[in-house]
Amino acid sequence: MKQVFPVMGVFLLGAAFAAPAAALEPFVANYQVFKDGKVLGEATMQVVHGDGTRWRVDLGMRGTRGLVGLAGVNAQQSTVFDTVGNAYRPLSQSTVRKAVFMGKEMTGTYDWSTRTARWTGDVKKNRRSPVPLKDGDMSGLLINLAIVRDAQPGQTLHYRFVDNGRARDYQYAVAPELEGTVVDGMSFSAMRVSRVQSGGNDETVVWVVDGVPTPVRILQRDNGEDTFDLRLVDYKGAQ
Repeated sequence: MKQVFPVMGVFLLGAAFAAPAAALEPFVANYQVFKDGKVLGEATMQVVHGDGTRWRVDLGMRGTRGLVGLAGVNAQQSTVFDTVGNAYRPLSQSTVRKAVFMGKEMTGTYDWSTRTARWTGDVKKNRRSPVPLKDGDMSGLLINLAIVRDAQPGQTLHYRFVDNGRARDYQYAVAPELEGTVVDGMSFSAMRVSRVQSGGNDETVVWVVDGVPTPVRILQRDNGEDTFDLRLVDYKGAQ
């Protein structure tokens, strides 16, 4: 049975991070999407259990401030994956972005029998070639789940991002101390996990609270400016 856990109640669990990683469970999480401190839209992240070891994670963002919001926010991403031990192994990935006058759709297939991944659709020419796969490779959505699973104060996390026709090595630094963070007007203690720059101008910061299966906040920046800032409002988890 699933039950709604209010954000205020969940945040009281953020005092310690010594417990082992919890098993993957289905959930639905609702976020507000901010940019430059203003509400730009809403987002929903969910994890759905399929057959056996197969799962799916989705992230949908919806603009609520007219055409500007729609152009910047409306997008849907999804990754089908299975679990191999403690690892999340991607099987397929899709991205749909909707904008005024122009939209984009991309589909990726992770073929572990040939250990290659390939994307089709609205993909740049230099990203259409097969990408060699290595054990542990994940899509961007799966890395968010892995951070929640793996983060401990003071640790450094290493992941290989394989998504949208490219592969990158990502390194995340976990803050040694919990920090106060405000989400939806409420204060709580969370763990800040920052992706260390490894070329390029994009930056990602994720905040994690013990006992919550999804990040309580995800901040994406490009060229020093906020692209979007997802802040958790509530979630429904398995019980």
